[in-house]
Amino acid sequence: MKTLILIRHAKSDWSDFNARDFDRELNTRGQHDAPLMGRKLAARDIHPDAFIVSTARRAQATARLIIPALGFPETDIQWKDELYLSSPATMKSMIRQTPDHVQTLALVAHNPGITELVNQLANADISNVPTCGVITLQLPVDHWAEVGNNARLLDFDYPKRMAA
Repeated sequence: MKTLILIRHAKSDWSDFNARDFDRELNTRGQHDAPLMGRKLAARDIHPDAFIVSTARRAQATARLIIPALGFPETDIQWKDELYLSSPATMKSMIRQTPDHVQTLALVAHNPGITELVNQLANADISNVPTCGVITLQLPVDHWAEVGNNARLLDFDYPKRMAA
């Protein structure tokens, strides 16, 4: 069994209308939400062995704010240009290339791809993964190359979700 954590980047700043989409920073809410979600993952004892992250500025900032709570070294993050606004097929391809010694993989990217990917992998019907939303999937495979559309949705959490 493998565990896949899909994370949509935190809320970005739209105040600079001249900024390229790729270069947008996180806004105040995004800067608050990302460490919160890192702490929530840590509280569930989820500690990814690998992080694959879009090189868009808001995705990079999200990852950098999540990993301290998980004890994950920033130097081990794999930065991938291809994840910027990528399709589910592109994300699946990257997931399938993950070395098999990795048991838990975290991927930080963008919508609509993240929402479409979770719906494909887990045959789910999620209309939207909100900013800084975190999906935890269990994959019934021993090798990442075997990832198909038979994942089990273990958790869907996001900053505005009320505690049960």
